[in-house]
Amino acid sequence: MRYLTFALGKGRLAKEAMNRLEKIGISCEEMKDKDSRKLIFVNEELKLKFFLSKGPDVPTYVEYGAADIGVVGRDTILEEGRNIYEVLDLGFGKCRMCVCGPESAKDLLLHHEQIRVATKYPKIARTYFDNKKHQTAEIIKLNGSIELAPIVGLSDVIVDIVETGSTLRENGLSVLEEVCPLSARMVVNPVSMKMEQQRIAKIIEALRALPDEVK
Repeated sequence: MRYLTFALGKGRLAKEAMNRLEKIGISCEEMKDKDSRKLIFVNEELKLKFFLSKGPDVPTYVEYGAADIGVVGRDTILEEGRNIYEVLDLGFGKCRMCVCGPESAKDLLLHHEQIRVATKYPKIARTYFDNKKHQTAEIIKLNGSIELAPIVGLSDVIVDIVETGSTLRENGLSVLEEVCPLSARMVVNPVSMKMEQQRIAKIIEALRALPDEVK
């Protein structure tokens, strides 16, 4: 039996994913060693391998078959646009992708005027304004502190992930429109889905059957 390989987004995502997997009998003791410098963690008994990567790289590993299964946020799936199957909403890491800005920007959105948008997610922003809003938008790619852009006049609005909205409020900004809901998702390589359909389907069904209080 060949190994099934999981690519997990580093940090909270990986921790939550392993918590869920442990509930269905899949664990990896090697990953619990905080001093380990290993890059690949193995469960020999179940013929499973796990590795951690930066979130945006997970869909790439899965598309090219370096990982059979990945756990990553839906924002990353939408932004990367890789050839992978999204098979399960894991139900954690819930937040929203939103258009945010000062109240004065509401009219620009309402009347579909030309608008300047700053974001870490240019593909998601472009798809939203082109296909859903049918509004002309100049998209500016930024890498950090997106809230700063409308405050200093770089953009009219931002497209960003919103959890509590406290950072927005502290900076005089608010949610103006919701682009889409987000959460952690399980993704699968299309070839793996055919070759290892039985094993992968068993994992998906076991996770899906977890009671809501566990999720």
